[in-house]
Amino acid sequence: MSILLNFKKSGQGPPLVILHGVFGSGENWLTVSKQFMPHFEVFLVDQRNHGRSPHTEQFSYDILVEDLLDFANQQGLEKFFLIGHSMGGKVAMKFALKYPERLFKLVIVDIAPRYYRPHHQEIMTAFYSVDLEKMKTRNEADEAMAKHISEMDVRQFLLKNLYRDEAGKFAWRINLPVLEKSVENIGEPLDPKARIEVPTIFIKGANSKYISETDEEEINTMFPNSRLVSISGAGHWVQAEKPDEFAGIVNQFLLNG
Repeated sequence: MSILLNFKKSGQGPPLVILHGVFGSGENWLTVSKQFMPHFEVFLVDQRNHGRSPHTEQFSYDILVEDLLDFANQQGLEKFFLIGHSMGGKVAMKFALKYPERLFKLVIVDIAPRYYRPHHQEIMTAFYSVDLEKMKTRNEADEAMAKHISEMDVRQFLLKNLYRDEAGKFAWRINLPVLEKSVENIGEPLDPKARIEVPTIFIKGANSKYISETDEEEINTMFPNSRLVSISGAGHWVQAEKPDEFAGIVNQFLLNG
């Protein structure tokens, strides 16, 4: 059953849809997306169980792909450019495999088509360490998470999910119980026999371990019309760490090839 995803739309030009990663939302892309808006009509989408989009018990890549198709149809997007980061990158790859005729070009950010072992346990523990009933300030939530996650930037990213509900109580925008059950699925691979002809660029952070040399060989096989660019000094959140360089590469690829 289709749902209505929350999104923000800005800019002018051909449509560009952006998909965030797990525990994220479209708002994570607000800053860098401003560099796309002179050239594209940009859609920052909250995927289901994230941001302000509906929470459901159903959550899988197949479902997220159909959510994206429904969203494109609802917005009248016959064909569009697509960017996906991490989990959103996997959704984008699987969408390109199933519905290649709907895409102009594809940008995959710091994720490969292979299987990833579950590696979000520390983040889950950090989320559950926050006692929403007793907490009075965001600083208290940060202090609780700091016992499990030392990197301040990662905590700040996760704490963007914290908000006050209509009753004034703290709550999470993500559907934590469903995401916890789906951690294994988030790492699932594409079919290794898949061949995706959509023009694609993979962008990785040079300091990130998400795309290895072995992955590069698989990418070249599965995405014969692709290339890989590495941005030095950046990790997994390359678009946030090096926004100007990232946006320059993306605009060059989408506008010129």
